[in-house]
Amino acid sequence: MSIKDRFKMVMDREKLTAGAFAESIGVAQATISHILGPRNKYPSTEVILRLHQRYDDINLEWLLTGKGNMSNDSDSTENGGFDYPLFAENPENLSEGTGETENRKEIALETPPKQVKEIVKQEIIYKERPPRKITEIRIFFDDNTYETFKPEN
Repeated sequence: MSIKDRFKMVMDREKLTAGAFAESIGVAQATISHILGPRNKYPSTEVILRLHQRYDDINLEWLLTGKGNMSNDSDSTENGGFDYPLFAENPENLSEGTGETENRKEIALETPPKQVKEIVKQEIIYKERPPRKITEIRIFFDDNTYETFKPEN
């Protein structure tokens, strides 16, 4: 099942047309048309995140890969009781920082000493070619014929 099919399933579940669905997640109708169209354009991360933010019960793993159930409600214990979305708005920071703000002083970089640039001299040399002579002139006509003229030596 492609992501296009999963988008259609969400639309069917919500009983929305492509235009209404696009409006509900805050994207242009053309964006949804491109995703659902025959070229099967893969949706951008922004479109996927907007869909997931609007319909937060949709399982993000199912939406991206097709694995698991469509709704988070039915598989909340499947991940060992940990049901935290991949792209959460407020991710937990489990680092063991002190929480203190760190003050840093800005130090200006030294300006490099100005270097004298070496002057480059350019010379243009014109080489003479031997004189050229016209050997033939052709005139093409609109009836697909032509005439050739050759100068006399």
